[in-house]
Amino acid sequence: MPFFDVAWSVRGVYYLNTFNMDRDLSKLSIDPSARERPRSHRRLFIAVAVVAAAILVIVLWLFAARRPVEVRVAEVREAGAGQAAVLNASGYVTPRRRATIAAKITGKISQVLIDEGTHVEAGQVLARLENVEEAAAMRAAEAERAVAVAALDDVEVRLANARRTLKRAQELRTRELVSEENLDNAETAVASYEAQATLARKRITAAEEAAAIARQNVENCIVRAPFAGVVVSKDAQPGEMVSPISGGGGFTRTGIATIVDMASLEIEVDVNESYIARVTPSQSAEATLDAYPDWGIPCRVRTVIPTADRQKATVKVRITFEKLDPRILPDMGVKVSFLEGVADSGDASLTLVPRDAVRVEGKQSYAFVVKKGRVERRAISAGRERGSDVEIVAGLRRGEQVVTSSQGELRDGSRVSVPK
Repeated sequence: MPFFDVAWSVRGVYYLNTFNMDRDLSKLSIDPSARERPRSHRRLFIAVAVVAAAILVIVLWLFAARRPVEVRVAEVREAGAGQAAVLNASGYVTPRRRATIAAKITGKISQVLIDEGTHVEAGQVLARLENVEEAAAMRAAEAERAVAVAALDDVEVRLANARRTLKRAQELRTRELVSEENLDNAETAVASYEAQATLARKRITAAEEAAAIARQNVENCIVRAPFAGVVVSKDAQPGEMVSPISGGGGFTRTGIATIVDMASLEIEVDVNESYIARVTPSQSAEATLDAYPDWGIPCRVRTVIPTADRQKATVKVRITFEKLDPRILPDMGVKVSFLEGVADSGDASLTLVPRDAVRVEGKQSYAFVVKKGRVERRAISAGRERGSDVEIVAGLRRGEQVVTSSQGELRDGSRVSVPK
């Protein structure tokens, strides 16, 4: 084959292969429209997520707005004519009669018949100690008394016979049928038996005293309530040793239970000696228990203890409740407002609310009034502070409920709930 024919053949194959390769590579290129499609999907996904988040935020906001806010309330009240707090003090509820019951003797407890909260009457059995030895001693003392009684019976029989013998001897002596010696012997026998009878009676008395001591020892093994009250502490169990005095170790109890006379509950507060002149016996007061901050309890000053504590510079004051209530318990914390007449008040009564119920915004005072599960923001005119209260000149009426504290932010018309 000629040379130029071969060259043209090779060049044709080269161009043909080149054309085919260009056509195959063109198939591997990315369509511009296909390149834009995933980016559009991503934008759509982001937009949907933003809308969903916005909807979720709106729903949560609406839910939070509809959820009631928990608040504490106090009642708008009127102090009695001319009554206002002049002094505040804090203290505790204490009973006048509280007793830690213990046994009179050292012994082992066999029974404990009470528990915390048990109401007991005066003389009721609280516990018993083992009394084996004491009971045996009592039986022995009673036996000794029985022996003394039997000996007296024997002596009295002999004395009766001696008196009959003496009477016969006296009759025979008047007729001179017996000697003077026989009469003297009969008189001596009577006197001897009378002395023996007297001695037997003394022995019976001694035996009775010994038996009484033995019975008291047995009674000492029974622990009784000294007065009516409630058991507030149970300090011993069966099998433990108890003693009226401390044994110096941890194995001997000195008390079995503590009883409180609930009818003797009163308040004990410490008043700074600088203000004690404001407190007088029989003065009216109002107490508020820490456990029931919205409950005002009428009280009266019972006594001012006539001594001061030099370390704290205070004077102790005891206050009695006008009326006791089962909710009042020993050792509860309490705040007391001492009341007295207000000479410069021309009104028949004063409208008072706790200081925490009055809120101030700028120069305007206001309070949130609770009505039908919602609060109403109401402008008020506040007067002077009287102890822990504030006098309300205008804006509130007696019996309305005002918010003293809340668990969240309040606005006019907010839904609220009051815990019971």
